[in-house]
Amino acid sequence: MTKKQRIEAFTHLGTYLLSADPHLQEVLETAASRNPWFTLPNVQHAVGAIAANLSEAQLGDWLAPYPFDGDTDQTVGLILAGNIPLVGFHDILSALCAGYRIQVKLAAADQQLTTHLLEQLQAIEPRFRSRIQLTERLRDFDAVIATGSDNSARYFEYYFGKVPHIIRKNRNSAAVLSGNETTDELQQLGHDIFDFFGLGCRNVSKLFLPKGYDISLFFEGIAAFSGIIDHHKYRNNYDYNKSIYLINGDPHYDNGFLLVKRDVRTASPLAVLYEEEYETTTELHARLSALAPQLQCIVAGGTLPVPTPVFDFGRSQQPELNDYADGVNTLDFLATHRDSPSGQPSAKR
Repeated sequence: MTKKQRIEAFTHLGTYLLSADPHLQEVLETAASRNPWFTLPNVQHAVGAIAANLSEAQLGDWLAPYPFDGDTDQTVGLILAGNIPLVGFHDILSALCAGYRIQVKLAAADQQLTTHLLEQLQAIEPRFRSRIQLTERLRDFDAVIATGSDNSARYFEYYFGKVPHIIRKNRNSAAVLSGNETTDELQQLGHDIFDFFGLGCRNVSKLFLPKGYDISLFFEGIAAFSGIIDHHKYRNNYDYNKSIYLINGDPHYDNGFLLVKRDVRTASPLAVLYEEEYETTTELHARLSALAPQLQCIVAGGTLPVPTPVFDFGRSQQPELNDYADGVNTLDFLATHRDSPSGQPSAKR
């Protein structure tokens, strides 16, 4: 296939995802019924965010710097995460658009949705059928892109360290408040915190507040998200963490559906948001720069002189095609290792 033909196929997939096709709706509803965290609104949000990037113009601009014409016989092994719906789709899109064959190890939590999108893509463009393989174990691959926890990353490094690879670990996201936010901006921030129940690496788990900030302003701004406490699994986490803080006498704020606790760490438990104060912007920027290896993105009301990507309030879960996980350009990686000249170390296993 040519690059143009691949773009056309994914453009048709995007149209399908935005349609009211009864079979698609059935798949979304079934996925929501099988995984308590994959509620129908969250599944629909994930599908909509993907479809928003699958236009001919967007795909064309994204791929324009790369030749990628013709197919390669090289295979990329993809180990996908399953913390939020379709979280591994960007890796699939990147590898196929770069002309690779792919072997995909699906996460148990997200098998149905990803499988359906791949089946639909193959129905749209039958030539993809010979280039997509679902597997429980990667074999005979030339490169690997694997996403998991800090713990699983150690195993990935052991098994795949000698082949070209991208191995992603735990990351979290942060938000910066100046104290001048409007009610609407704080409500938009609620999406960055609560969409997907806070389970994604782009979800805000850490809040940076100006010294003396009135936390009631923040709580008033996110009041519209109080219904999240009605989800039984989220409620269990909220109740558990609240009881721990009360038993230990840990100071914290509580609005009935979110706990806010002062802590220098970035990775907060579910239903908890860590907060940290800053006195000057210079101090803030230095702190954020030091945390860059732990942060996927930052949400703020403007630009910041930091290495981590910065998004407007409410936009963290709507990444564009060039918003790469962990700041590693997947297309650059694939272009570098595609059709490596003979004499290079073999990547086959």
